[in-house]
Amino acid sequence: VQLVESGGGLVQAGGSLRLSCAASGRIASINDMGWYRQAPGKQRESVASISSGGNTNYADSVKGRFTISRDNRKNTVYLQMNSLKPEDTAVYYCNAVVRSTWFDASNAYWGQGTLVTVSS
Repeated sequence: VQLVESGGGLVQAGGSLRLSCAASGRIASINDMGWYRQAPGKQRESVASISSGGNTNYADSVKGRFTISRDNRKNTVYLQMNSLKPEDTAVYYCNAVVRSTWFDASNAYWGQGTLVTVSS
């Protein structure tokens, strides 16, 4: 299973970016999908998650500014980021809990990360 992210880049404070993450490979089902981020010198933290049924959770720091969504037909998760702040600068990682076959246990997979830089 591979997760490929796209959509990172450089944006000014107050701007918007949309991240995408597509899962491919042997996939029977995908449970939770989510986004994490890691800023320089800091630990990786959860940003947002979404269940297969569409239930969402957000870190307090991004509530009201970020929106997570998914397209189950495309095995893709999105993160719409609005009103970006310099403190949102980080490498953003996609995560998905995948069952490769109906006989396998679920495993967590990570994308390679995409850099988001917000300038002041």
